[in-house]
Amino acid sequence: MSKFKELVFSGVQPTGNLHLGNYLGALKRFVEMQATHPCIYCVVDLHAMTTGHDPATLKSATREVSAAFLACGIDPAKNIVFNQSRVPEHAELAWALDCVARMGWLNRMTQFKEKAGKDRENASVGLFNYPVLMAADILVYRATHVPVGDDQKQHLELARDVAQKFNNDFAESIAENGHGDAFFPLPEPLIQGPATRVMSLRDGTKKMSKSDPSEYSLIAIMDDADTVAQKIRKAKTDAAPLPSEIAGLSNRPEADNLVGIFAGLNDQTKDQVLAEQGGAQFSAFKSALTELIVAKLAPIRAEMIRLAKAPDHVDAVLAQGGERAREIAQPVWASVKDILGLVR
Repeated sequence: MSKFKELVFSGVQPTGNLHLGNYLGALKRFVEMQATHPCIYCVVDLHAMTTGHDPATLKSATREVSAAFLACGIDPAKNIVFNQSRVPEHAELAWALDCVARMGWLNRMTQFKEKAGKDRENASVGLFNYPVLMAADILVYRATHVPVGDDQKQHLELARDVAQKFNNDFAESIAENGHGDAFFPLPEPLIQGPATRVMSLRDGTKKMSKSDPSEYSLIAIMDDADTVAQKIRKAKTDAAPLPSEIAGLSNRPEADNLVGIFAGLNDQTKDQVLAEQGGAQFSAFKSALTELIVAKLAPIRAEMIRLAKAPDHVDAVLAQGGERAREIAQPVWASVKDILGLVR
């Protein structure tokens, strides 16, 4: 049995215009996990600075994502909900972990290569170093489990490598300071469900993203019913009807994506959806999917609109959450300083 008490940590960047991929890949799962685990949910505003940002937009987007947490059903009394910059231990631990992580590890991070593109010499150091700050986000709470999408799995593996190297490099000091044979847990990824990676409605081979030039590529959480219906009607499909078995989705990325969205929203597997919908033409399936999306997102949209008119309430939740988060993070960072020989 692990000596580390189970604790879930995860974060969402405040990039604005939250969409169905954010909901199915993160927010819905956050709500489900609070029933079984103690959870810390963070709006990672420091990460949002890695590619340049507008200060006013960052502030409003931080409130928007925080409001989405609450609107989706995350209970800030039961869980810790805060924005990252309220807890300076994230950045302080990140520097210590920078001195543990290795350049070769970061050079292998595919997301940096994708985001930096051909102009990587002009990319910020923060963008390159993003995974180490992510490791610090998790390890400053000694979290044991992290719900992540497939695209973040590599970063979590790096967090495990950093934790393991820290434990190995400073094993003697860790023991001398009364922490046994390891100070940091090796956080486990929680990747599950039929829609952990929601794809574009216009191209089933590309991830749903707010940066896509086509407004019809995504369903935004704030889209009204008419907009949802229009976007689903225009969603790319193929000429064949839905298959009755999951093998029939092979080489049909758009069909696979829509079935996955339906399954994720309706708490089903893809097999269960196809058992019910197999043989249907896409016109009928799209109609059912539209009704389901509207039913699930409309209450969230309404609550987000209400919370947008109550920024003081959202700020109060974040302030209280930040205080609770620091109560955990401060002693962890203090222990790290002792282990590293930093005078405090």
